[in-house]
Amino acid sequence: MNNDRLTELETLLRSGALDQRKAALDELAQCPADLALPILQKLAVDQDFLCRRLAVMGLGNHRTAASLQILKELLQEESDHNVLAEIANSLFEFGNESVPLLQQLFERDRHWLTRQTIISILMEANQDEVLLAVIRQALQDETQTVKETGILALGSLLKGNLQQQALDLLTELAQAKDWRDRWRTATALSLSSDPRAKLLLAQLQQDENHYVVAAALEGSLPKEF
Repeated sequence: MNNDRLTELETLLRSGALDQRKAALDELAQCPADLALPILQKLAVDQDFLCRRLAVMGLGNHRTAASLQILKELLQEESDHNVLAEIANSLFEFGNESVPLLQQLFERDRHWLTRQTIISILMEANQDEVLLAVIRQALQDETQTVKETGILALGSLLKGNLQQQALDLLTELAQAKDWRDRWRTATALSLSSDPRAKLLLAQLQQDENHYVVAAALEGSLPKEF
């Protein structure tokens, strides 16, 4: 790809219509990293948060040591939560190396978007100990949607080595004062065939809140495989 085309792509990424920006990002993903990264690095410090977000997405398309280093630096410098959530997504493209970075970001950034994004990512990471640690923090979060995301994430631990720890937490949550906690607990429990989970679901079927009852009843239905 010649320099003129690279300049055109940078211009489109900065000021094109959204579909043009997306097309330019896709084209840049096909370029060698040594050509794409200088453009993405410039965009990553632009005043326009959309430019920065696109740049971060682009960096995830080039899984090189240089790209990872740029993302690590942005992790410390970026303040927009939309961009930080996108940094988390791009970091995960680098596999297990990113997991400690994601855990650290979760611990220092209490914004709901960043935290919910990281929980969702870690559910795919096969790092159950880290996921459980993050969930424990999420359960203490003052933002209800973060707490609910953490409760639902417990469901992904019910078929692994941390099943009993997850069930212990869900047992407590089944008695929570907030009906939304009990509601999400019923949904998470539906992923387990453990007798403890079945007993908790039976108890939640008698809940005072109809949303909780509905989730518990649905969770007790036979699963199709």
